[in-house]
Amino acid sequence: MSSVWVLMTDTWNTIADWYAELLRTGSAMNEFSRDILLDCLPVELSGRSILDLGCGEGIITRALAARGARVTGIDPSPRMIEHAQAAERNLSTGACYAIDDGCVLATVATDSVDWVTAGLSLNNVPDLDAALTAAQRVLSPGGRLAFTIPHPCFEAPHAAWTDSAQGRPRRVVGDYVSEGFWRSDNPQGVRRAGNQHRQLSTYLNALVAHGFLLEATAEPAAGPQVAAEQPQRAQLPPFLLVLARRRT
Repeated sequence: MSSVWVLMTDTWNTIADWYAELLRTGSAMNEFSRDILLDCLPVELSGRSILDLGCGEGIITRALAARGARVTGIDPSPRMIEHAQAAERNLSTGACYAIDDGCVLATVATDSVDWVTAGLSLNNVPDLDAALTAAQRVLSPGGRLAFTIPHPCFEAPHAAWTDSAQGRPRRVVGDYVSEGFWRSDNPQGVRRAGNQHRQLSTYLNALVAHGFLLEATAEPAAGPQVAAEQPQRAQLPPFLLVLARRRT
């Protein structure tokens, strides 16, 4: 079996063990994404019900539970959910987990949650419209959706690094306007499992079309841990953060 064939058939389920180990040993990028998402939520979440859409191995779900929320993490990958449940058995936070499709949310009742969080997951759903329809359905009136995605401009297909005339790394923007599914050829990158590239305007216009009110967006510069791990990212925002509210 060739390595190329493996790369072209990887899924989140097949890379789940590798991904869980990456986060257990420390991933500055994933921790930064978690932290900027948490920063737009209340510090005290006792009594709040939250759905963590595309929870993976539970890095955000656990943090929400630690703030007192009643939180359920859902993910379509059974192996990811196994890792999340194993972490919960090892150190109980009160978080619950279920296998579910973020485009359907079949396990979640209508008008049942105060928040939907989606950390680096909406860029993996194949149907953004379906995911936003599902998120709006499960949110109570006035409930909020907070999500991060890889920055659509700097993480477009075929983006690359190059040296400028001053010898500093610069990001070369890839095929930004070419929306759709793509895979990275980096054998140690998460996007070898695939990623849905969409323009920034596609995300924002979809929110408006599905009845969300845009409350805030942010493009936080890479934090010190990210810059120490990947110095070339020091002057770039690796993620886009969006906060929106369901109309009452």
